[in-house]
Order: sequence, then structure tokens, then C-alpha cells
Amino acid sequence: MFVPLETEPNSLYERVGGDEFFFALVDHFYARVAYDEILRPLYPADLEPPKRRLALFLIQYWGGPRTYSDERGHPRLRMRHVRFPIGQQEREAWLQHMRAAVESSAAGQRERQALMDYFANAASSLVNQG
Repeated sequence: MFVPLETEPNSLYERVGGDEFFFALVDHFYARVAYDEILRPLYPADLEPPKRRLALFLIQYWGGPRTYSDERGHPRLRMRHVRFPIGQQEREAWLQHMRAAVESSAAGQRERQALMDYFANAASSLVNQG
């Protein structure tokens, strides 16, 4: 799993604008997932709970408050996703939507690259179908 190695004095969380950035990023991502015929069946009818969880996870991962772990414990990404059939098609669809969200954000180029490097690695780690 990709672990961010920060060489900047401020965390990526701080550099992109904190909670507001990550909630907006996740909103943009889920606006696309909501209409994706490959991904939508993998999510519950109400997208608000997974949206909140993803935003809190990303906030914590990139140096913000530990609300995610306080509420849900260790992230355990593979364990939490193993019940969903995730193949290359799902991985690519997920990354396409996340890339669109990142590219439409106000993040700088270095931050965008760090985010996409993480998302590509995380998405690959969750593939559980041949």
C-alpha cells in the first residue's frame, strides 16, 4: 500500500484546503458514480454514508483529523471491500471518476499527482476478481 512521504512543511491536507477540499472531491466523484452502470450496483441506495466515510478517510490519510479512525477503527481497506466483486473493469471505472474529480479540483499539480498515485495503488490493491 502506498504511504505518503511528505517532504513539505505542511501536509497535503493543509495545502489543498483541509476538509472542504476533500468533501468537494468526494462529492464530485460520487456525482459520477451515481450514474455509472458498472459501479453503481456496488453501492447502497443512499450514497451519503459512503461519501462521508470516504471523505473522512482521505482527510485522515492526508494529514487531517483522525475522525475516521475514531468512528470506525483501523481503515482495513481490503477487508472492508472484499465482499464486493472488484475486477479491472471496476478499478478502471473508479479511477476514471476519481481522476475527473481530482482534475476538476483546485489542487496544485504536485498534489494532484500525489493523490492520483495513491488512488491508483489503492484501487489496484482492492481488485479481487480475475
